[in-house]
Amino acid sequence: MGVRYAWRMQSSSHFSAPDIPVGAPATTWAVRDVMALMESWYPAATAQSWDRVGLIVGDPDAPVRSILLALDPTAAIADQAVAGPCSDGNSYDMVITHHPLLLRGASFLPVTDPKGRVVTTLIRSGIALFNAHTNADVACDGVATALADLIGLRDTVPLEPCGTDTEGREIGLGRVGSVAETTLGSFADHVASVLPAGPSGLFVGGDEAMPVRRVAVLGGAGDSALESARAAGVDVYLTADLRHHPASEHLEGGAPALLCGSHWATESPWLPVLARKLRDAASAADVELHVEVSTIVTEPWTSHRVTQGELA
Repeated sequence: MGVRYAWRMQSSSHFSAPDIPVGAPATTWAVRDVMALMESWYPAATAQSWDRVGLIVGDPDAPVRSILLALDPTAAIADQAVAGPCSDGNSYDMVITHHPLLLRGASFLPVTDPKGRVVTTLIRSGIALFNAHTNADVACDGVATALADLIGLRDTVPLEPCGTDTEGREIGLGRVGSVAETTLGSFADHVASVLPAGPSGLFVGGDEAMPVRRVAVLGGAGDSALESARAAGVDVYLTADLRHHPASEHLEGGAPALLCGSHWATESPWLPVLARKLRDAASAADVELHVEVSTIVTEPWTSHRVTQGELA
């Protein structure tokens, strides 16, 4: 997620879940069955018009007994998928990522190209690749809710509503909720203690002694929603990828204070949520399915240093 949303579906939108073979005497799902589940939870119609969501690589009729979940479809994730659950060469059947592989399109995909390598690696091993991106950002059990739940927000509502799901629940970008009164410094310590560990850490912008009661969150790049966070009247806004000028100009203008984590750390908490949903659905359908969340940190950075030089 990166820019302000221009929704395909405005106001109230309802979706009909496809027929899923739950309860049937099946022992194995096909790729298309997993796709149908994902569509029922994260309808493609709720994705941004610029987004690319769905099956990227693979045969919809291929059997699926194991799924690897990851945030990014990188070469390291493709290699992990080929190695398989036991790293014995029996590969995963399917990879589901949050981010798309070919968001901006491609005319050529040779194996010498990073994206071409991923495609070639997966096709050679018969591994399907599927993604749910902005449609997972807005869902009630999606990326924003996972982040809000992780840090303990209560009574959450969307930061930028865009409609309702099939159960009549409001969906939208980000979440706003409440916490027991604390200070910005203490709340930042709490957030840092529960976000997945990575090299980037957590940046804090604001008076660390200020009280915090209301919080807005948006996993991934969130400077496009700075004004929405201010309009929501929250004390602090947790997001990622804040740029220098939007962040500094926002803080010059007043509340809310800012917490800036990494893109990977603020969106990857959704992956265990998705894993539980897939396992529960397979169990209800009496289907054998192994689901694993990759622990590979797919941030571009590998470490950071505290700078200590002086201005001459």
